[in-house]
Amino acid sequence: MADRKNADEIEFLDFEDISMESKQTSEKAAGIEKKENSDSMAAKKPESTAGRKYSVKDMEKADRNRRVSKQTGSVRRNADGSNSDRRRHSANNRRKKTRIKNPVLRWVCRVLATILVTLVILCVGLYGVMAILTLGPSKTAKEQFVMSVQETSAIGFLANWFCSEDEIKQIKERNSVKDTDEVTDASLVNVDAAATNEEIPDIQIVDVKGATYRGKLMIVKDPSRLFVGTIDGFGSKQGAVVSDIAARYNAIGGVNGGEFVDGDTTYTGMPVGLVMVNGEVLNGNSGTSYHVTGITFDNKLIVGNMTAAQAQEKNIRDCVSISNSIGPFLVINGEAQDVSGLGGGINPRTAVGQTADGSILLLAIDGRQANSLGASFSDLQDIMLQYGAVNASTMDGGTSTQMYYDGEVINTPYSPTGPRSCPTAFLIK
Repeated sequence: MADRKNADEIEFLDFEDISMESKQTSEKAAGIEKKENSDSMAAKKPESTAGRKYSVKDMEKADRNRRVSKQTGSVRRNADGSNSDRRRHSANNRRKKTRIKNPVLRWVCRVLATILVTLVILCVGLYGVMAILTLGPSKTAKEQFVMSVQETSAIGFLANWFCSEDEIKQIKERNSVKDTDEVTDASLVNVDAAATNEEIPDIQIVDVKGATYRGKLMIVKDPSRLFVGTIDGFGSKQGAVVSDIAARYNAIGGVNGGEFVDGDTTYTGMPVGLVMVNGEVLNGNSGTSYHVTGITFDNKLIVGNMTAAQAQEKNIRDCVSISNSIGPFLVINGEAQDVSGLGGGINPRTAVGQTADGSILLLAIDGRQANSLGASFSDLQDIMLQYGAVNASTMDGGTSTQMYYDGEVINTPYSPTGPRSCPTAFLIK
């Protein structure tokens, strides 16, 4: 009887305890509890289970019902959450597709943003530097800045941001090389001295440098090798780089020549002023006075203001011309020309000169670069006098500055697209 009683105690269990255990198991299996499930269970639950006992059959039935209820609840939860699941699935697919495309887009956006921010910083920084130079306490810095940008065709307007036209004009007048009516005395040059000296190399390439510049100097002992080369017909919209002009004449070297029309950056095929080749006037009026640099038939460099007729009277074989503000005379008859103030801005420069022994000096100064800002006209004077020039003149500079020798451009022209085209050049046979 005792055993039977224990068995009955095992067989008969409190339904409330079973229900509670089932509920906890269901919560753990499902993760969440739905309110409707709870209400359903409450409805099925007897009003009072206290003291009520159930047989093993009832327990098994309750367990079956519990399992069915669990499955039904799972199905119901799936049914209730089907739309959200589909939405989540769709969103995940979109994110996956986006992840395929967006890395490239994100990279492009980041690059563009970086470039934009960099440009803004550079522009703000550049403007700040210019403001300090022009509005700061240093008068020299202000005038150096104004002169440098005003000598360029592309960024000359920057000076107008900080200075009036009258102020710019006054700065130019205070910092220039004064023009002169003096003309070369050809008797000061002995063209045979260097040509007959066997110890002097035919052509020397010398590196020149100063506080703000680096450049190349070509020394040619035989002045008869110097001549003016041109493009094939003036007036075309596009000129040619020195290397192409040199190739046209099979020349070994040379530098860019005189001034040209610069209203448009591509319109570089029309010279300004007098151009003569082999004594023939190719450009210019016979009665107009020009700022001339040329070589005579007896191979002497002549610089001075003259008309085409006067140039022919002086036996000039080849010549180009350039205005004083762009290419002033540097040395005449062994004397440096009068320089006022800074003597011009700091920029790329080209110059031509001749020593007393007849040697030709071709000079190209790099500029607007980190290792070579450029040179002033005073710097060019100093270089020419240092190497013995008795006559010397500036050619067109800036982006036109280029020196060609033995098949290549040996200086570093300031231009991302290479040397600038021009209509004329001083070449070496």
